[in-house]
Amino acid sequence: MTRIFAILAGVVVVGSIGFTWVMTNRAGTDDKFAQCRSTQIAGGTSQIGGRFTLVDETGKTVTDKDVIDQPALIYFGYAFCPDVCPLDNARNAETIDILDSQNRTVKPVFISIDPKRDTPEVLADFTDNLHERMLGLTGSPEQVKAASKAYRTYFKVNEPEDGDEDYYLVDHSTFTYLVFPEEGFVEFFRRDLEPEKMAEQIGCFLDAR
Repeated sequence: MTRIFAILAGVVVVGSIGFTWVMTNRAGTDDKFAQCRSTQIAGGTSQIGGRFTLVDETGKTVTDKDVIDQPALIYFGYAFCPDVCPLDNARNAETIDILDSQNRTVKPVFISIDPKRDTPEVLADFTDNLHERMLGLTGSPEQVKAASKAYRTYFKVNEPEDGDEDYYLVDHSTFTYLVFPEEGFVEFFRRDLEPEKMAEQIGCFLDAR
């Protein structure tokens, strides 16, 4: 158990290091989302996001255009994650439900950074247990790496324990990204933000579109 807590702490630290270039100042007045932002990205929001090609839960190849056909919350993680990913995505799912109750539709998306173990079938089970509308995406190692690079996320596969090649942990960043079809990436959310506050902030962005 101590080892797991140490790993979780390391994940949070690694995620923070991966975003050292993120500043927390208000956006400029020419930004239509300025009143909604709690963060600002060095170089602008165009520095995050972009094209990707992945495989969905049914085994179908999809692109970013297919996936982001409506406002979406995107999280990079893996199904075998012992604690962080289920907790973060449960928070995201609760946020989605709050927005649904306000007649605001946002698609929850989970992109695996562990394509070796996260087959479409594994992801279908994982996402179905979290939210009925959550979409799981995987792909080849090259496809996953390209998507991760586009969103400036960090992940590192650790060496297997006890010689078991199928048992290993993956360090990764833990941000959730709000993405719109027209604007692309607009905001990220840290894992300590509660569902009610997250829904409130997302609602602001939706209203300002």
